[in-house]
Amino acid sequence: MKRSENQQRFDALREQFKSFTFCQQEVKLEDGVLSMTFHFSLDDCYDFYPTLTIPSRPFYRWETIPQAQLDALAFNIGMVELVSYWKLACPKTIVVKPFDLKLCQKKWWRHLYYNGLGEFRYLNGIDCSEADFLKIESGTDHEMKSLDMPLEEKTLIPVGGGKDSVVTLEMLRDEMPVIPLIVNPRGATIECVKAAGYTMDDVAVINRTLDPTMLRLNQEGFLNGHTPFSALLAFISILIGFGTGSKYVALSNESSANESTVPGTDINHQYSKSIEFERDFREYVAMHLNEEIQYFSFLRPLSEMQIASFFSRCEAYHGVFKSCNAGSKTDSWCGKCPKCLFTWIILSPFLSKEKLTAIFGKDLMADASLQPIFEELNGTAAVKPFECVGTVEEVRACMEAVGGNRDGVDEILRRFNEENFLPERFVDILKSKLYV
Repeated sequence: MKRSENQQRFDALREQFKSFTFCQQEVKLEDGVLSMTFHFSLDDCYDFYPTLTIPSRPFYRWETIPQAQLDALAFNIGMVELVSYWKLACPKTIVVKPFDLKLCQKKWWRHLYYNGLGEFRYLNGIDCSEADFLKIESGTDHEMKSLDMPLEEKTLIPVGGGKDSVVTLEMLRDEMPVIPLIVNPRGATIECVKAAGYTMDDVAVINRTLDPTMLRLNQEGFLNGHTPFSALLAFISILIGFGTGSKYVALSNESSANESTVPGTDINHQYSKSIEFERDFREYVAMHLNEEIQYFSFLRPLSEMQIASFFSRCEAYHGVFKSCNAGSKTDSWCGKCPKCLFTWIILSPFLSKEKLTAIFGKDLMADASLQPIFEELNGTAAVKPFECVGTVEEVRACMEAVGGNRDGVDEILRRFNEENFLPERFVDILKSKLYV
């Protein structure tokens, strides 16, 4: 479908569907299992009931958190979850019923929706300003309750099954108490935490389900596209932080996530992994939830190349990690996507072709069909892949290194991005591990 036709479809759907309502949420604790169900409605025509379930673990302390505060934590998760459903028709008005929102909160959420759906807008050819994108209404006097409770020197580490979270796990697991966190466990995430020495009883697990009505409407011609999953993970991690009494939430987003996917614009596939989102999120949490809990990306000072350099020495994970979204359901490398090719390239200065071939199952650089993706990665094409990949500079330096010139790689490996939110203790740990 042409971009102009998508714009017409966007306009027509917004005319047909006037509002999207966050109707209610239900949060229950039974036998140590915390569950939540959200009810969303598209103009009273379609209803959606996505769920989150958190299985029991001995480290949780849900009983110590008042119901009103659990409701507030769950509500913020719901405010991100609704994006996947609202984007079906993008009604101009979102009505929020569970809690009242202050003007500053409404602006904050609108900014997240607009930027978090930047790729969605770009690929669908949607031209709409942030001011006109949507408005948020809330007509209740029920305000969110902030959380005043003690937290301990423990760290949550979300694990996605790729090299980045492995590096965070490896650097921190012997330095302090660590609790890995996995949303919808799969082969690579399970095997990576096991390789780090954890059992699944040591892991905070979140089981998330999507409402099948949304999937059906996608097939019927409603709007579809990328949503800011990392923003959802951020609010989930805050909930788990309080559930486990953990003061720190250490993400594994690197400095490369700050680079726009479309040069010269603010369209960024990784917006909710960027330093901008991290800053905004920390301010929101401090203002409306709790000032003590610390959310930050442990790898923010580093480039993808520095992460790859460290990971190349983590041999226990080489046979189990997976960064391929296309192959996630089969726990494999598809060998055809930007994530596969980028991962090969970024590891190529540090691992032999034989070792890389063993990981991916074939020599990706010998596959001529990947040339268009390679051109997107190295900046020859106009737009980078809409995937979580590193910078053009890193890709070019890696290719030069493979050709015998390591000057670019060596220069990037010496960098340390000071624009980060790491507590001082974590800066010291990172530097001590990085420059061994």
